Amino acid sequence: MAFEPPQRLVRATGETAPPGDDWLAELPLAAERAVARRGLTVERVQVPGGRSSLVLLVRRADGTPAVLKLAPPRARPESERAALAHWGGLGAVQLLESGPEDTAEGALLLERLHPEMSVRSLPEAKALLEAAGTLRRLWVPPPAGEGAHRFETVAERTGRQAEAMAASAVTDTAAAPLVDAALSVRDELLAEPPEDRLLHGTFRQSKVLGADRLPWLAVGPDPVVGECAFDLARLVRDRVEDLIATPSGASVTRRRIKKLAESLEVDQERLRGWTLFRAVESGVRSRRVGREQDAELLLEFATWL
Repeated sequence: MAFEPPQRLVRATGETAPPGDDWLAELPLAAERAVARRGLTVERVQVPGGRSSLVLLVRRADGTPAVLKLAPPRARPESERAALAHWGGLGAVQLLESGPEDTAEGALLLERLHPEMSVRSLPEAKALLEAAGTLRRLWVPPPAGEGAHRFETVAERTGRQAEAMAASAVTDTAAAPLVDAALSVRDELLAEPPEDRLLHGTFRQSKVLGADRLPWLAVGPDPVVGECAFDLARLVRDRVEDLIATPSGASVTRRRIKKLAESLEVDQERLRGWTLFRAVESGVRSRRVGREQDAELLLEFATWL
């Protein structure tokens, strides 16, 4: 079987891969090796799939359905593996096996969920409720002790992002005031973080899929350690295109922040602050790679905060 990467992955890799990166060119052969080594039968490549990995729907030797995911080193598959192992299936997809060969390949063998059914398919109020309930299960203390995986911290991740934002603002004068506000609020938030929890890192409605073991399970983490408000901030702007198209979008957003903060016992102002930072960061990054429509939506959303 030919393991051709979906066009969504090809486009995203073209935006993010550093010069000289050959991961995409080597992906079909790497997928063949990963499948053969595990004795898997491939049903199909998942399309449209993700923006940072190839996902194959497979069956194990005993007929059990599973998913094989292959990601480049820049997508931090080893952090994802460590987080999934730590969660142990509580709120997140189950890691089915892990060994030294998996580490070398950037491959993850996961339980099969229902990719056609995400929380995003539900009515908005129900979707937010189910997504928030799933996220709460993931907020656990990070691994401790000798040999524990060292996850990136919120301060480290946003530090890299802040440098890129500041550089972009030099030439993008229209976004400069929002960038200044986002960088300022980041400094304030990092001064006194309230807790350290293992966070999903890139949580949104489309990252919560229907499952058999539990009604809903999270997939695709880019884990980070820090305060819960950082994780929840990305959920605030879900369906941003619908919010922007609504005359009451700004007031809906404020009510959403209040409701999510209260339901998950997160400080409302800290949630607003991280929502601002993450929206501006995503908007500036979208503009940097040429996704102008996404950038406009995100930066307009940020003005409401």
